[in-house]
Amino acid sequence: MKIYDVSVPISPEMPVYPGDPNVKIELRESILKGSACNVSSISLGSHTGTHIDPPYHFIESGIKVDQIPLSLLVGKTHVVEVTSACIDKSVLKEINLNNSMRLIFKTRNSYLWSTNRFVEDYVYLTPDAAEVLVEAGIKLVGIDYLSIEQYGSTTYQTHKTLLGNGVIIIEGLNLAEIEAGDYEMICLPLKIKDADGAPARVILRN
Repeated sequence: MKIYDVSVPISPEMPVYPGDPNVKIELRESILKGSACNVSSISLGSHTGTHIDPPYHFIESGIKVDQIPLSLLVGKTHVVEVTSACIDKSVLKEINLNNSMRLIFKTRNSYLWSTNRFVEDYVYLTPDAAEVLVEAGIKLVGIDYLSIEQYGSTTYQTHKTLLGNGVIIIEGLNLAEIEAGDYEMICLPLKIKDADGAPARVILRN
């Protein structure tokens, strides 16, 4: 069995979604400076790097990160590769959504992680495609950049459609080394009480 780590490393140099807090890591206790051990302070946004969007991110009455059932975050997951500039309803017609509960999209976004600059022209999921996923019974959807929504959206309808129907979103995956197919996913976000999002370590194995 091979294990693939599809999480991005958290560092002060990494790109963050515009408006989100930058990552700050400061060594507060240092062995080299005479301390008994090394201890760092870490400051970052709840939607940094590879992270989870629970319904509460956009739905006030939605469940929060610490309330997501682990049964949604662990199990069989289908990875599909998409080459189009966006994932819309027509793209999904080419994908067999039957018997899929967890669906991850691999796009050209995965190669954007090679730069520390945020790239606005990333591949996103359209609202009509979000509706198709909900109707198909998808319970978790993942994508390989910092948002599943089109950059600059003011309505956030893709998020609202998915999260409003209880679909969990994983954003910020790096799927550059992953081939399309079926995997077992283990996705463990930080268990932050009442959080609207949290960084996660995500692995795929087959």
